Amino acid sequence: MRESLVISGATLINGVAEHPIEGQSIWIKDGRIEAIESRDELGVLPSAEPLDAHGKYVVPGLMDANVHLLGDVCLENLIRHEDRYEDVIAEAAQIALRNGLTTVFDTWGPRRPLMEVRERINCGNVPGSRIFCAGNIIGFDGPCSPDFFEKSREVASPAVAERVNALWVENVGPALSWMTPERVMQEVRAYISKGIDFLKYASCEHAGAPLLFSPRIQALMVQEAHRAGITAQAHTLTVESLLISIEAGCDLIQHCNLTGPTIIPTTTLELIVERRTGAVVFPFTRHRLDWMREHGDTWSVRNLLDVADTNCRNLVQSGATLLLGSDAHVISQEMATDPVVKKAWIAPGEDNLAELGQNHFVWFKAMEEKGCPPMGMLRAATKNIAEAYGKDEDLGTLEAGKVADLLILNKNPLLAAANYRDIHMIIKDGVIIDRDALPLRPILTRPMESPSAEVLAYRAHASASAHGQPSC
Repeated sequence: MRESLVISGATLINGVAEHPIEGQSIWIKDGRIEAIESRDELGVLPSAEPLDAHGKYVVPGLMDANVHLLGDVCLENLIRHEDRYEDVIAEAAQIALRNGLTTVFDTWGPRRPLMEVRERINCGNVPGSRIFCAGNIIGFDGPCSPDFFEKSREVASPAVAERVNALWVENVGPALSWMTPERVMQEVRAYISKGIDFLKYASCEHAGAPLLFSPRIQALMVQEAHRAGITAQAHTLTVESLLISIEAGCDLIQHCNLTGPTIIPTTTLELIVERRTGAVVFPFTRHRLDWMREHGDTWSVRNLLDVADTNCRNLVQSGATLLLGSDAHVISQEMATDPVVKKAWIAPGEDNLAELGQNHFVWFKAMEEKGCPPMGMLRAATKNIAEAYGKDEDLGTLEAGKVADLLILNKNPLLAAANYRDIHMIIKDGVIIDRDALPLRPILTRPMESPSAEVLAYRAHASASAHGQPSC
């Protein structure tokens, strides 16, 4: 049975009005917002539980337009948890919900496990953020491939690598780039029929240039998605792949401020605004930018710093329809010790945009630094995402008839981005979330075990086992 609540006394920031609204109460019934009126207008509601929120601020449930609920795809994790991917995904969805993300859009992951957890959450069998998923990025290979971690194939047996890649890729991998448009459409149509919520394709290769699909095939894939009643988006990392994806009719573009060493041309910015293409941006705070300049790997410094920051500011100034996105995922405790990860833009630590749980808070902080208006930031995390994904009939704003997803904050988020962190209560589908209970079964977030006696003995003698320089 869904809870019935009446929230009174709070300042309402509904995502629609330009200014906060005072004196309105929210009546929630059967998981939806029944009415938003003054308390007197609502009258006597004996079956509804009163919730006094005087001095608080109510905003729509937050969303992230780009997460990866099974994103730590190092070979170690893939093998260790191969029989429980659903549990790993559920853990991530619960971490997201605990921190105020009531809806997430998983833009790359194993389709079947993601859909399984999606249904468990929708049926109320497990708590978690509402999940919409794309499965594979059309045209990319799986985790154990040159598109992601090629070195995995040097360690894993061919059978293991194939099994892992197949779970992600199925019939929509790199082979499509060799096919005729008619054959590509046939394979895309078959993949859509498996139940994905939206289509994501690779406009360019994972590292940037060159293009993976011709402009004609990109346009046809968008048409195929729209014919099936779902939205289409593109992975882009260059100014040309960005432009072609916009011209193809994509509903939104992922990480469109990442364009390598080339700033987005003004004409492309104007086209984004003209077509109201959803612009998912990955912003970095000043603190994180400084950290990456000092500690980051060469690729990140060259491709993710000044140009990405300039693009982000230009998108804000242009009036583009901005969407909050982060590539956020849960990084296992063991993987966090990897020297390569420690130098990457996803390195654990302060202001890490890619850390699920703090990702959206970092996004708000970064966008505040770049001059994004407070109401624009809220809409980028709610209304704009719902509209770009075609989910605005039910989600994204606080209005009568919509799903009752909302956050009650202790401080006004329009005064400071940091106030989004000060969460008093989270309500999803009309139900108050027990935040302290999440995640129910920690896996990747479980603390590392204390070293065994064998490990301690090994460490004590490790230096003595080092081989000396050979001589001949």
